[in-house]
Amino acid sequence: MSGTEVSAEQVGMLVLIGAPGAGKSTVGRRLANRLSLPFVDVDQLIEQTSGREIADIFATDGEATFRELERAATVAALAGSEEQVVSLGGGAPMTEAIAEALAPHHVVWLKVSPGAAADRVGLNVARPLLLGNVRSRLVSLLNARTPTYQRLADHVVETDDHGADDIVELIIEHRRELERR
Repeated sequence: MSGTEVSAEQVGMLVLIGAPGAGKSTVGRRLANRLSLPFVDVDQLIEQTSGREIADIFATDGEATFRELERAATVAALAGSEEQVVSLGGGAPMTEAIAEALAPHHVVWLKVSPGAAADRVGLNVARPLLLGNVRSRLVSLLNARTPTYQRLADHVVETDDHGADDIVELIIEHRRELERR
């Protein structure tokens, strides 16, 4: 590990938001490991509790059912006082109940361009909202979601030119700066 160790008491709950391909799951897992905190990936939580893959929920029950499962899982994950790192699904912040639940937490927007996100996501069929022309769908999603991400974020990290470990370091350094104030 590089840099000074950061204790859980210093960090609080960190919540990662951003578009598909921004690196929320990868960065979240590494950030939690670096900070010795639990990691919650809400998409994985939904799959574990429902016993189904997200793509299957979308295909069988539709987006509205998925969004309700996402709302319940996310609000529950954010309701606890436990120090942890939480990775949200890309569309989760668009749900008002989730946006409200984010208020007491430190929200980090992992900002990614459509081109970089498309390169990272590829033709991943496990992402039902990106089926078809991936780059075009990402442009549409980002146009719709960027204002919400901007409104909710306490900190923005540009991810296009950074690897996951660099992004983790940028988040930790930002937290250290906040603690010095």
